[in-house]
Amino acid sequence: MITKVLIAEDHESTNISVQKTLEELAIINTAYVYYCDDALNRIAQAVSAGSSFDLLITDLFFEPDSNKQTLSGGIDLIAAARIVQPDLKVLVFSAENRPATIDQLCHNYDIDGFVRKARNDARELKEAINEIAQHRRYFPRHIRQLIEKKNAYSFSDFDITIITLLAQGILQKDIPAHLQYKGIKPSGLSSVEKRLNQMKDMLGFTKNEQLVAYCKDLGAI
Repeated sequence: MITKVLIAEDHESTNISVQKTLEELAIINTAYVYYCDDALNRIAQAVSAGSSFDLLITDLFFEPDSNKQTLSGGIDLIAAARIVQPDLKVLVFSAENRPATIDQLCHNYDIDGFVRKARNDARELKEAINEIAQHRRYFPRHIRQLIEKKNAYSFSDFDITIITLLAQGILQKDIPAHLQYKGIKPSGLSSVEKRLNQMKDMLGFTKNEQLVAYCKDLGAI
């Protein structure tokens, strides 16, 4: 059961919106902060007082200002908070949409849920909190699908190099010269074309632009 929640969000309007969502769920024991250092201090104080938070809702990105912080963002906060309170549940509420980053949050930082700031995010926040309260993780369907795609196909270093060059605006016919300059083999145009065609076939694309866009969405490049 979730009865006590800490909100770490540097945008006041978003902070108020999250508080309202919690009120609609009849969760009234809430606290909010605008800085990660303050969030960690509140968590530590609550643990010391024997009144720990059940859930931390945090953004990932906090705009720097004149108040210098030890913790630069949500990832640092999550890692530090878990040291102070290992059983603290964490829900990330962020505009981040790269599956690679969300996958990292899930597997490396063991977050309990992720909701993207977008349309219907208040509804998804409620769904996420209800799921977490039942000791289940929550990730939106489209995020799960992208993560599954990422895990289903493993890009080699050679693949990433080729796609990165395309993303930088290098024409396909000019890629071999860049590979040769970096001492990367194979570097022939036929090898580059063959690998690009294999990747597009496996992922269901017909154009290099689609492959580049896909890899950007995944956070692979």
